[in-house]
Formats: sequence, C-alpha cells, structure tokens
Amino acid sequence: MVKDTSSKQAIERCITNKYFSVAYLCNEENTMDIHIHDCYEMCFCICGDKHFLIDNKFYDIVSGDLFVINQFESHYLTKINQSALERIVIFIHPDFIKTLSSGHTNLSTCFTNRTQGFTHRLHLTTEQQNSFHFYTDKITSVDSYGSDIIEKACFMELLVMINRIYIDNFDLNTNENDSKQEQPIEQIIQFINQNICKPITIEYLAKQFYLSDSYICRIFKSATGTTINKYITARRISIAKSLLSSGTSVSDVYSQSGFNDYSNFLKAFTKAVGVPPKKYALHSSS
Repeated sequence: MVKDTSSKQAIERCITNKYFSVAYLCNEENTMDIHIHDCYEMCFCICGDKHFLIDNKFYDIVSGDLFVINQFESHYLTKINQSALERIVIFIHPDFIKTLSSGHTNLSTCFTNRTQGFTHRLHLTTEQQNSFHFYTDKITSVDSYGSDIIEKACFMELLVMINRIYIDNFDLNTNENDSKQEQPIEQIIQFINQNICKPITIEYLAKQFYLSDSYICRIFKSATGTTINKYITARRISIAKSLLSSGTSVSDVYSQSGFNDYSNFLKAFTKAVGVPPKKYALHSSS
C-alpha cells in the first residue's frame, strides 16, 4: 500500500476505493479547517504539544495518543502551522470495516460507541505504540506475492488491538471526562452544543457570558484554533449527516440541525461534504 503524505489525498483514496488508506504527516500542506469526512479516522500522534477539537470535546495531545473519529464528528487539529505535528493517520471506509467484522466481533466499536463516558483519545503504552508501528510499517511496505492478503490481515489485527484498547479504556473512564476543558471555553462549547438547533449569534453568546463580542471571538479562536461560526456550522453539518444517514427527510433535516433556511443549509452542506444533501441521503441509504 502507498503511504500518502497528504491527508486530503489519503481521504480521497479511501473514499474512492471504499477501502482504507495510510498517511504519514509531518510537513503537510496547511491543515484543513474544522471538517467532516465520510470515513473513519485513526490519528496516532508521534509527538504532542497540540490540541484536538472533536465535536464538543477539546483534547491536549501527548506523544503516544491515538484518536478515533467517526464520519459524523467534526474535528480540527489546532495550531499545526506553528510547529510540525508528526503523526500517522489511517482513514477507513465504513462499508469496508463491515466486511471485516463478524457476528462476535464488531471492528467499528471504537468509532460507533458514543455512549456516556466515552473518549476519542486512547493513550498507547510503549508496547502498544511499537505494535502500531509494526502493523502500519508492514501494511505500507509489503510488496510481494500475497501482499494484498498480508495487508488486509495486518490491518484486521491492528483493528482488533485498537478496539480491545478502546473497550478496556471505556470501562476505566466511564465516570470520567477525558477531554481537556478550559474556562470559559468549556462553558461556551457546552452552551453551543446544548443550543445548536437554535439561532446562535456572536452577540447572543457574548451576552450569555457577559463578554464583549470581540473578546469572546478572540479567546475561542485562541483556544480552539477555529472561529465560533465555523465551529457552529461544522457541528450542524455533523448533525445533518447523521440525520440523513438515519433516513430523516431532507426537508426536516435542515431545521432539526439548526439552519434557519434551506438555501443556507444547502450551500453549507454542499461546501462541507462535497455533494448536496439529497445526493448524500441517497448514497447513505444505498
């Protein structure tokens, strides 16, 4: 398997082939804005000193952290341009992972279990980090007879390992909040998510927290790396994608996800996802 050096290239390869792709990222092109894509993502951080904003959770990144993200979760890696963040990212098409799972083993558990107490972040031990490197190196280096079978087998072993770690970690953290929350950023993010289906403006948020418009924008951007409006739009697109995938009609989705009219919804959704909502709904149900 080719090891990509661009996340955008790897995402496109994953979605086009309905398979999985591996990217080694260090001196990458400018990181994407807060975004959502139609594939699962495992992001293994070789060095830390960054932050990860995933939906309504804000994480510090430590060397050895692995993040598991599904196709409905908006995410943004902050402050990447100030210094390089070395990482290995694996993108996986949800349909492909279904073909690998069995009646006893659901290999998408780490991406789909989003009950109370879950965390996107798994901190791998030194032994687990070595295993992760072993599997990804073998997947991207094998080039001989049977390479396709070896590639798939290694990938399945890697998924089994990550899901075991996730399940064990979930049991340990059921009553804990693993995300990094900062004051007043914690309260702002929580308030936005609690009111995401209602009209939310900068002025309204500022009044809720007794802050000036400029100050609330500045502290949010400083802490998360993105703007309030981009964050709100991304969260609404996440909700819209989930509703469309569950069969909710397009005419109901735009209001249920917080957009004030269909034209705004159509424009924002198409820009973020790459296809109009009706086409996305048709593809998701096929």
